[in-house]
Amino acid sequence: MPAATPPEPAGPPEPSDPHEPFAPRASDGPPGAPSPRRRTRPRALRRTSLAAAAAALLLAAATACGPDDNTASGSGSSAAGDRKTGAGHLPDGAPTSLDDLKKWKDGGWKNWDKWAHKAQDFANPIIKDHWKADRLAQAKAAPELGVQAGTAVDGDGATDPEPRPVTAQEVDRPYHRHMAPVGKIFFDSPKGPMVCSGTIVEDPAHPGKSNLVWTAGHCVHSGRQGGWMRNIVFVPSYNDQGVPMSQVGTSPTEQVTPYGRFWADWISTSGEWIDMGSSASGNAGSAYDFAVLHVRPEYGGGKSLQETVGAAAQVWFNAPHADGISSVKAFGYPAAPPYDGARMMACLDRPGRLTMQQGTPAMDRIGCTMTGGTSGGGWFVSRNGRLALISNTSISSNAHTWLAGPYLGPEAERVFDTVSRKFAG
Repeated sequence: MPAATPPEPAGPPEPSDPHEPFAPRASDGPPGAPSPRRRTRPRALRRTSLAAAAAALLLAAATACGPDDNTASGSGSSAAGDRKTGAGHLPDGAPTSLDDLKKWKDGGWKNWDKWAHKAQDFANPIIKDHWKADRLAQAKAAPELGVQAGTAVDGDGATDPEPRPVTAQEVDRPYHRHMAPVGKIFFDSPKGPMVCSGTIVEDPAHPGKSNLVWTAGHCVHSGRQGGWMRNIVFVPSYNDQGVPMSQVGTSPTEQVTPYGRFWADWISTSGEWIDMGSSASGNAGSAYDFAVLHVRPEYGGGKSLQETVGAAAQVWFNAPHADGISSVKAFGYPAAPPYDGARMMACLDRPGRLTMQQGTPAMDRIGCTMTGGTSGGGWFVSRNGRLALISNTSISSNAHTWLAGPYLGPEAERVFDTVSRKFAG
């Protein structure tokens, strides 16, 4: 549905407290939700013209996200490529004509026998009204990437002692006033509809007009033994009033998706995640478990995601490591028991270090009881009076006593820059 008309801020306000959440300026009431406008085509338009237009549209949707050889260098290469417009190809199984597009929308996307694995084979055509409130409520937590005790590398200061559990706290409601950039990411997988968390982030190429969302790599690609998820959308301030999940399916649309639904038309994740990542448990690839989405509204519109919502977080690459940070606050929508995915939660703790394998960057780790569904949610610190994203939830202990997220160093910055540059002009 179309985006609501929000207040028009210059960016997130400067918090007086290091952990004070940010929201759109002058947001006195919940965003509205006007009825979607549908466009119709003249019946006289020839089918061949329609097919050509559909092919062009689909090529734009089947965005290239990596080099053709899908090779990740040891130093961490971006899985996003720089192919020119029109030079791309559609992956096997993706719709290439109007008939194919109809079949795709009618359920052809469920053909997981042709699961696109390579970076350049990402495709995500918009299927309007695919994610209605009732289907959003049915989405389950993404696979939890648990870590057994003793799995991490110890010695030489690579891993700090395991933190004590920190009980997650509910974020104040309505969410669009208290943590506007945070939302849910929904996607279809071979196991059915699933959910992660994500954050609207600033785009230096488009100040105040970003269409970028930060999340975990495993929320969009399953790693070395799988492929790209399908029908990937971002819903900012999901379930704005935090009603119980049993009521979400019947709640007003403007409450469940207050700003509308935004489909990913381009995604970049790390080559290391695609080559090494596991959807079964944490491993060496977890240190590179991050992704950046470029999105567009389901029903179109002239405003960017940041303008629509009224806020975005800055990403702090190469921030101090865990031993140089006094505290960090992680946000997300935990959906695995004892949570149900209806409410935004947060944990505040002093981070420590966790190294999954020698030679990979140490991850940040905090005590936190949030569960699956939190994956991809942003971790924030105060920087120059503003909240800055320094990591995202990737893995947890099997007992749900702690969370860990990747350090956003040069590898993450390259992934981000690739998407930003792609849409800079």
